[in-house]
Amino acid sequence: MERVKRLLAGARRLAVLTGAGISAESGVPTFRGPQGLWRNYRPEEIACMEAFLRDPVLVWEWYLERKKGIRAVEPNKAHHLLSRWEADRREAERGDFTLITQNVDGLHGRAGSKNILELHGNIWVTRCLACERQARDESLSYPELPPRCSCGGQVRPHIVWFGEMLDPEVLQASWDAAEGCDLFFVIGTSALVYPAASLPRVALEAGAAVVEINPEPTAFSDAATVSLRMKAVEFAEAMG
Repeated sequence: MERVKRLLAGARRLAVLTGAGISAESGVPTFRGPQGLWRNYRPEEIACMEAFLRDPVLVWEWYLERKKGIRAVEPNKAHHLLSRWEADRREAERGDFTLITQNVDGLHGRAGSKNILELHGNIWVTRCLACERQARDESLSYPELPPRCSCGGQVRPHIVWFGEMLDPEVLQASWDAAEGCDLFFVIGTSALVYPAASLPRVALEAGAAVVEINPEPTAFSDAATVSLRMKAVEFAEAMG
C-alpha cells in the first residue's frame, strides 16, 4: 500500500479501469453471477440485437428489472475514492485523470466522477433505432413496450450488446488514456473481456506503472507493477 501511495503521489497522468467487482460491492449483481439470470435466460441470449428484434418487450422487461436493481443501491467508498481523486487533481491542476469503466450502471457518475469513458454504454441512456437519437432516461416503467422515440422509432438501451462493436471514439479515447498515462489502476475486473483487458498491457508497454486491485489473481496479475489481493472498498478504506 505504501508503494501504491508513492506512485499515486508522483503521477501526473492517471487512468483507471473498473469492472463488475467495484459495483458488486454496492449490491449490483455481477453480470455472470447467479443473481444475473432472469427467467432462465443467459445474458448472451437476451442482450443481443437478435433477441430484441425477435421480442423487444421481453428484452425491455429484462432491462427494467436490471434498472430497478441498480436504482436500489448506492455508490460505495471505492466509487467515491475515484471521484475524489479526479476532483483533487482538477482543483490542484495536477495533471489528467481518466476513468474507464466496463460497467453500465452509472454509479461512477452518481458518485461525482466527470471524465468517464463507458466502454459498454449506460443503462440509463436510450438510443433510437430509426434516428439514432440518444437520451438520458431514468424511467423504470413505460406506458407501452418497447418505448418509442419522438420520431416514432423503437428505442433500445444504449448498451453494447453481444455481437456488437464498441463505440470507436470511446475505445480510441480509452486507448489514448492508457498509452498516455504514467499510472494505471485496474480495479475489480477479471482481465478476461477484450478489448478492455488489453488496456493495462497497453499502459505497461507504454512505460506506465500498473496497479491491480482484485480479491482473486487474474491473467494480468503477474505482469502488474503492484497486484493487491483486495476488494475495491477494502482498498478505498486503506487509502484513507
